[in-house]
Amino acid sequence: MRIIVNQQRLAIAAASFLFLFMAGSAVFAQKTEQISATAMGTMTQMGRVISIDIRISGYSTADDQQVLLQVFAEKGSEGVANALHKMPSKGRIAITGTLGFDLNYVRSFPMPDGGRRIRFVTDRPITFGELWSASRSMDYSLSMGEIIISKKKGENKGTLYPAAKFNIDKDGILELETMQNPWNLMNIRVWK
Repeated sequence: MRIIVNQQRLAIAAASFLFLFMAGSAVFAQKTEQISATAMGTMTQMGRVISIDIRISGYSTADDQQVLLQVFAEKGSEGVANALHKMPSKGRIAITGTLGFDLNYVRSFPMPDGGRRIRFVTDRPITFGELWSASRSMDYSLSMGEIIISKKKGENKGTLYPAAKFNIDKDGILELETMQNPWNLMNIRVWK
């Protein structure tokens, strides 16, 4: 009798281990997508060139989008930044060679030509200097961007907005206000 009980416990333990192993394998098997690009400054940043690395470990859902839209309607752009801060990370964005910061909202949309459009929004890290001086840049608490991955070779492009916020204009239309000029993303390569 005692042997049967131990065998049952062993079978349960083995099944539990197998279940945990398989669940862990699914997490580790999740594909990470890496995108590298060259960001070129425009207007006041003209001539500045930096390399950007984006790693996407997952995509946000339509429910995540609804949460952000609802928060924006209630609390504006600052509410969106706070909600993004609480969302789990979907990847990272960094200037090549730095740690960078989390991307909390990333969506991918198919395009008619078979390519896709990747959009991301995240709460921008506020530096100590900005916080200490309470500078105007504190109002621009979001970083966002769009990358267009084309099926045609050499036609990938994108835009990066390092410091931005959302507003509603007098006609009730959502608009993007940036503190800096946008950066053009070029030489975009997707690594899987």
